[in-house]
Amino acid sequence: MPDPQEHFLDGPELPAGVTRFWLVRHAIVKETARQTMYGTLDVPLCPHHLTMQQPAYRALARRLPRRAAWLSSPLQRARKTGLAIQEAGDFSVPLEIDPAFVEQSIGDWNGTPHETFPALLRKPAPPFWSIAADERPPQGESMLDVRQRIGQALERHARDREGQDMVVLSHGGAIRMALSHCLDIPVDTALRFCIQNLSLSIIEHIAGHWRVVTINELPDFQEPA
Repeated sequence: MPDPQEHFLDGPELPAGVTRFWLVRHAIVKETARQTMYGTLDVPLCPHHLTMQQPAYRALARRLPRRAAWLSSPLQRARKTGLAIQEAGDFSVPLEIDPAFVEQSIGDWNGTPHETFPALLRKPAPPFWSIAADERPPQGESMLDVRQRIGQALERHARDREGQDMVVLSHGGAIRMALSHCLDIPVDTALRFCIQNLSLSIIEHIAGHWRVVTINELPDFQEPA
């Protein structure tokens, strides 16, 4: 049985040799896409924000570990966020695509304008998410499905890459479900987390147990003085 005290974090640096996931939510998408429920539609990043938020990309590059595997959702908003961070930090690491880290699929409801979306729902939506945890849109998946998918992916990568750092470019709903899995809390509870664009959440897998280090940590959006 490992000594719990050996994993106390007494300083700002995170020790090497721990199975650790650095979960980054993609940057802001194009304005026209933000007017709809874009779900798993492959919408582009907003060019204006991509330019204006370059300090945040450089800050993220400084924050992320140099020796890490990089994994990404297949959607371009995640991939291109990862590539922008890598460029800002001069990383030379291949970006591996893992479909398990994609956002919740809302199936036939993809692309629905926000104002008409509530009329499609069969159950009341929770306060901070657009769909009830157990509602499955036609040809889509419920957040319960997403939690299972994300949990399986985390367990797989934790097993296959034990003791390594992994940077994961993903989505707001998917990262919430990663926290639901790690903390073993209900989906409805995890949907209360705020996961902002370009935020960082860090989780660790130690001796068969999950630990959360930080949630929704935002980079510095201003150049350092």
